[in-house]
Amino acid sequence: MFPVIDTHCHIYPDKIALKAAKGIGSFYDIGMHYDGRLDTLKAVSAKAHVVHSVIFSVATTPHQVHSINTFIAQNVRDGGGRFTGLGTLHPDSDTMEDDVKEIVSLGLKGVKLHPDVQQFPIDDPRGMRICELCDAYHLPLLIHTGDYRYDFSNVNRLIPILEAFPNLQVIGAHFGGWSLWAQAAEALYKFDNLAVDSSSTFHWVSRDTAKKLFSLYGADRVLFGSDFPMWDPKDEIEYLLGLGLSDDELAQVFYKNAQKMFEITL
Repeated sequence: MFPVIDTHCHIYPDKIALKAAKGIGSFYDIGMHYDGRLDTLKAVSAKAHVVHSVIFSVATTPHQVHSINTFIAQNVRDGGGRFTGLGTLHPDSDTMEDDVKEIVSLGLKGVKLHPDVQQFPIDDPRGMRICELCDAYHLPLLIHTGDYRYDFSNVNRLIPILEAFPNLQVIGAHFGGWSLWAQAAEALYKFDNLAVDSSSTFHWVSRDTAKKLFSLYGADRVLFGSDFPMWDPKDEIEYLLGLGLSDDELAQVFYKNAQKMFEITL
């Protein structure tokens, strides 16, 4: 078996973790497998033989940015090399560049945005400013992409970013388009600056569709992600192992792509 890096893990302070996890479940009208506590992630990851996790949270108001980023950074420092952290930004922050500088100074390795939860079109001027800063500071940008219910992060919003910032490394969560997987892949696979993660996909798509997604993007641009606490990484790993990918492709998906993307040493 290959080492596994889980690149899509939400965590929260213990006192709000269960409430936050339930909030995500309500947003997607689905039951959550776990709470969002770090100790729960550690236990679940150990059972799934996940050796490293990329952790983050999302600011729903500007004043949460600093506290979330310091919370994530502290858990990375305390994790003994077990975690890599991504920062959060909010489109309405009045101190956006200072927020980005703090992310860099804290040693966080990228930025996570959720336009559908944060309620802003990713290609509006605020989103473009975030992309400009991530590009300038060489921070990979992991974006929740896709939702048939909204128009914040779908293909029509993502393409302008990929075109405007060809040197910005963008990771489209959920194979580039949650709930709109095939449509997204057909439009996005041609952009070399886009990678995708595998999170929150396999519950909804057929195996044939999953195989097509890998065929379009290529395994060298897919990162393994569980979307903890929504899903069990063990189940996600088993699904991937059943898709008939080669050993070289599985190695890329499970750890090599993430190592390169986020400068992770195992």
